[in-house]
Amino acid sequence: MERLVKRAKRGDAEAFIELIEQNKQSMYKVAKGFLRDEEDVADAMSETVLTCYEKIGSLKQDAYFKTWMIRILINHCKDILRKQKRSVSVEILPEFEEQTSGGGEQEFKEMIEPLREQDRSIFTLYYMYGMKVKEIAAYMEMKENTVATRLKRGREMLRNEMAGKQEAGGR
Repeated sequence: MERLVKRAKRGDAEAFIELIEQNKQSMYKVAKGFLRDEEDVADAMSETVLTCYEKIGSLKQDAYFKTWMIRILINHCKDILRKQKRSVSVEILPEFEEQTSGGGEQEFKEMIEPLREQDRSIFTLYYMYGMKVKEIAAYMEMKENTVATRLKRGREMLRNEMAGKQEAGGR
């Protein structure tokens, strides 16, 4: 990928297109984790591609192209949310539906609903997309420890909530 980045920095449009193609799936997953509407996802992705194309020369370390691009994408997603004044939505991708049986998607949404907006996004990126704490930290512009702490606290909160529901149902 670094060779493609070097070529794209020199103005090679085909190399840039190849970079975007290689990262299109990741971009979609992240954007869909923030935005509910497919048009908003498409807008965020296209704005990201344009920004990356215009500013690729400012990328300092070629190895971090994907992280850099995802940060730009997250910023565009946040801009869209701010403009529309709606909260961050956790949306499940169709590929997750295929991996779950029955109402798994709805169960996941209901399970993480008590979490704060940002924590729902972290849970989605970690549990649904299999991203590592380090990647989430880079994408969400947080420290790794912050992401790990939010995952731990969120799991604890959900565990307590589930235990409370079981006690209430067992009476």
